[in-house]
Amino acid sequence: MTALVHTKADLAKARAALPGRVAVVPTMGALHDGHLALIERAGEIADSVIVTVFVNPLQFRPNEDLDKYPRTLDADVARCEAAGVDVVFAPSEEEIYPDGRADVTKVHPREGGEILEGESRPGFFTGVLTVVAKLFHLTRPDVACFGAKDFQQVAMVRRMVRDLDFPVEIETVPTVREADGLAMSSRNAYLSASQRRTALAVPRALRAAQAEAVALVGAGVSDLDYARRIHDAALAVLEAEPGLVVDYVRLRSNFFSVPFVHNNIARILIAVKVGDTRLIDNALVVVKKGWTPDV
Repeated sequence: MTALVHTKADLAKARAALPGRVAVVPTMGALHDGHLALIERAGEIADSVIVTVFVNPLQFRPNEDLDKYPRTLDADVARCEAAGVDVVFAPSEEEIYPDGRADVTKVHPREGGEILEGESRPGFFTGVLTVVAKLFHLTRPDVACFGAKDFQQVAMVRRMVRDLDFPVEIETVPTVREADGLAMSSRNAYLSASQRRTALAVPRALRAAQAEAVALVGAGVSDLDYARRIHDAALAVLEAEPGLVVDYVRLRSNFFSVPFVHNNIARILIAVKVGDTRLIDNALVVVKKGWTPDV
């Protein structure tokens, strides 16, 4: 049976009783099948699983959707119980930030946190890293599972873990998609039927970038033209969709000074707004050997 705890004291007692290797799955609730994939992976690589449910105010800007973000704790706990989760930690804001969110000591990202999501949402990664650091201290996991949809976020967490010597392994779980290709997200619930059709331009754009990359391998174009043509293939799909506003399209080989191109793989990353809903997604792109420029 899943134990639901709300305080740090009760979490400490529940954590002490867990056997073996412990995995944590940090979430903001409103659990969907993407979260369940994280939980399933956690159960495969650990003996005990903790899920945290906390809508973190530090990662929302004043004009964002903190107040309307879906909160479905009863349903979340039921899904966790069905998935075999051992403990759900669902604290209040006061429990996590007893002196108020403004006065907490914060963890700031390095240069990789100032681009893409960090540029569009100033302070976002500071909020994410601060709460993840606190949750790691409270749950003391051996491993933590994050979804690849939030790829830049996972990169920031990995860097924090390395730089601050957290004894935690970070496991990235592939993005789970709806039958129509849209990446699963709690914010998908905001979309009307017509907006959802508009949002499908995002997975189409990712596929267009991947197809262009495959077509260009061995084509003899310069590195910069190569990167721009992959970028432009995705952008053209997005710009052709009425009702969709592009925040960014980027082809990245790294977020820090060390590239993450391995075996000729990079990432195409997209952020858009459909109505008032902001969506992000990304996909692997096969790139030619020796490619380095980012666009």
